[in-house]
Amino acid sequence: MGECNHGTPERALTGVDKVTVVFHKVVSHDKHTQELGEDDEPSEETVHLRSNCLNHEDAENRQDEERSSEGSLEGGEQETLCPAFCVRGEWLTSSRERGARGDKPKRCPGLGLFYAILATVFFSIIHFLVKTIQDIHAIEISAIRCFFQMLFVVPLLIHHKTGFLGPRDKRIYLVLRGFFGSNAMILLYYAVQQMSLADATVIMFSNPVFTSLLAWIFLKEKCTIWDCVFTVFTITGVILIARPPFLFGEHPAGIEGNYANHVKGAIAAFAGAVAASFTFVILRKMGKSVHYYLSVWYYAVVGFIESVITVSILGEWKIPNCGRDRWIMMLIAILGIVGQTFLTKALQIEKAGPVALVRTVDVVLAFFFQFIFFNQALTWWSLGGALCVVVSTSGVAVRKWYTNSRKP
Repeated sequence: MGECNHGTPERALTGVDKVTVVFHKVVSHDKHTQELGEDDEPSEETVHLRSNCLNHEDAENRQDEERSSEGSLEGGEQETLCPAFCVRGEWLTSSRERGARGDKPKRCPGLGLFYAILATVFFSIIHFLVKTIQDIHAIEISAIRCFFQMLFVVPLLIHHKTGFLGPRDKRIYLVLRGFFGSNAMILLYYAVQQMSLADATVIMFSNPVFTSLLAWIFLKEKCTIWDCVFTVFTITGVILIARPPFLFGEHPAGIEGNYANHVKGAIAAFAGAVAASFTFVILRKMGKSVHYYLSVWYYAVVGFIESVITVSILGEWKIPNCGRDRWIMMLIAILGIVGQTFLTKALQIEKAGPVALVRTVDVVLAFFFQFIFFNQALTWWSLGGALCVVVSTSGVAVRKWYTNSRKP
């Protein structure tokens, strides 16, 4: 790379300085070739880059110097690129300029699915830990998780300069997102405490099917015959797991513990699935106009306020026992933040269809934890209901994946 600014004194750089990149294509012939014609004149390209360097006059002086040296070249025909530029500062290798050149960063194959698996494992561990805490109300557990989540999100909001209120026209959606999202969490925790871990997880996992129906109602998205079929399968699976008394009698077989608690847990899990579906519809409505961390912030703030008020009214406040329970509740909060982070990264890298399919592993882990740690046998009713729900949610994910892949 040639030198620059021969004999030119240094000057102060300003914001309007530019880099002039001049490439001379020098073509030389031996003595027996004819002189260059009109079409054989040396070509030059001038590219202006936004940076602090030489001005146009400096570049023209450098051009004259290069032209004067053309006749001194002898021998066979040769082509030489002579970049005459100098950059006094950082190299222009930002991601924006790499994107302008068409360079794409290399992506590790399967990284998004790996993030989805990690998120699924963390969420499954959270449900397992909630199941181990029986002396503290589910709403109080939710309040503690929301409190720690607020502490972790505040620095991220400050770093990304998103503010704490969000766009004025999106605040009502953010509040609704926080309300339905926190209610889905509270209802799931309550269901896990009242019924078996696997049954509560399976019913809660039915929310993708209800999301399609709510999107058809509120967002005017297309609803196909397949959506109706998947909805019927999902409701069938929920009925097989819940086993309501008007269909299965007062004392159906295969339910351990209090049957009344099992029914209450099933109702809570179903309501939580519907609340989660409303959350997804609201997030679709907002789109990418609201930063993700701002959405999580509203989720934590609204959930914390709601949980504190509800627990105070119910009179269920209880200080966790020293040692194990306190550490478990803190671990639930931390794992919740980590799980949400990995799930967000997965959705940023990978399409929603494959991520939704990977999330079905949550059901398998729930059955595994229930059998290994709680010594609860698996029943055919639960397995049949789980199969219906998993097939339905997987069908929704595959159909959307296939539809989106065919779009130009």
